[in-house]
Amino acid sequence: MILFLASRPVVPTARRLSSATFRSATASRPGPPPRGTGTGPAAPRRTDDGAAAGPEKGATPARAARAPEATSAHGPRTRPSRRSVLAPYRRLFAVPGAVAFTLAGLVGRVAGSMLGVGMVLMIATVRDSYALAGAVSATGLAVTALTGPLLGRLVDRHGQARVAVPAVAVYALGATAMLLCVHYGAPAWALFVCAVGSSGVPSLGSMTRARWAAVHRDDPAARHTANSFEQVVDEVCFMAGPALAMVLCTAVFPEAGVATAAVLLVVGTLLFAAQRRTEPPPRPRTRTRSTSASASASEGSLARSPGLRVVVLTFLATGAVFGSMEVATVAAVESYGHGSASSAVLALQAAGSCLAGLVFGALPVRGSAATRFLAGVAAMAVAALPLLAANGLATLTPLLFVAGMATAPTMISGMTLVHRLTPPTRLNEGMTTVYTGLLVGISAGAAAGGWTVDHLGPDAGYTAPATAAALALLAAAGGAGRLRRSLD
Repeated sequence: MILFLASRPVVPTARRLSSATFRSATASRPGPPPRGTGTGPAAPRRTDDGAAAGPEKGATPARAARAPEATSAHGPRTRPSRRSVLAPYRRLFAVPGAVAFTLAGLVGRVAGSMLGVGMVLMIATVRDSYALAGAVSATGLAVTALTGPLLGRLVDRHGQARVAVPAVAVYALGATAMLLCVHYGAPAWALFVCAVGSSGVPSLGSMTRARWAAVHRDDPAARHTANSFEQVVDEVCFMAGPALAMVLCTAVFPEAGVATAAVLLVVGTLLFAAQRRTEPPPRPRTRTRSTSASASASEGSLARSPGLRVVVLTFLATGAVFGSMEVATVAAVESYGHGSASSAVLALQAAGSCLAGLVFGALPVRGSAATRFLAGVAAMAVAALPLLAANGLATLTPLLFVAGMATAPTMISGMTLVHRLTPPTRLNEGMTTVYTGLLVGISAGAAAGGWTVDHLGPDAGYTAPATAAALALLAAAGGAGRLRRSLD
């Protein structure tokens, strides 16, 4: 449903004609030339951002009007079929260097999703204390929430490579110290110190999105496809990373998960930073008398933007949906007597989000980004309600798949709003701020989901994600007016 609310049908694109074919075809047609094929400038088209845009890159005059039917020696050729769903993605990666920075970023992003689970399992196994493991992990998350936006601001001002390389070097030292302290039985306070030292890593997901925004800065449709693809990558990473960390920690040795994640994160970040051809130029702070007002607006706190506050608050509640739903699903599947199937059930939910993200990215956008965002949050809230009635694996799995399908369009529309609401000079900082809110929400949601299961039982576990989804809808609907005013 969300896909039909937030998009319009794909319209087949006329076959491109060479200039010679076009001249011969239009010369034989009586009457005035089709509109848009004269020597005068064509009427500007409006993009989703509300700005006038020029003709699409690579467009020919034949695309402004219906193309004449192509012919050949064997008779009329068949009219081209509707474009493939994958066509926008092929066009996305046709840019030189796009595949390289995407693959490099993927390595580091999978490693990032391994760290939380790997840290908890390592400390809990070696020290036999989940309380200590949770406290150390929470400390690292708190430091990440503080340093993430600051590192994003440094990336905007000085460039991705100049900030990411020294930051990942500091992380490598902190992670190495953590591994040594755990292995050799250092005091508990040393683990907290190491957690602080290994938490300041720039967000590769935000930097990857910033590269897409720079590469396709004049193409809103390509940016929409890129945001959709990045959401699918996030789902794949959060699905594969924790599973890989769990296997390494339990089947190899307790420190294997964190050690592998650290190596992959360092390698992925260095490879990503080496792709200088697609790196966005830094935006250093500049202040002049003639632009003091605009400079003050762009250099002030991003929290002063009413629209961005609405997105952050909604993402905070959305993260609580994710965190609590994972705990509730594990508890529910175990109560059904199929505890070993919990990973597969969660993977099915992520698969629903991946499918929705791919389709959503291939469809042209319709309406404003604020409307699409509100529709996505509403669909997410509605999809969470039937989970309360699940009474077995046969009913739970399709309901989770449908609930997952509402996730990707919501996140994609939210990131589109971040692009619109954040000054170009602070794009990395804006995206990192929003994702930090999402991570804090995931942690809080996991705690709330655990409390619900412990005190109300596994049958009531989905009360927590349903409540969080309702709060997300309340935040999005209550701030819709401010969001639209911020976009005007």
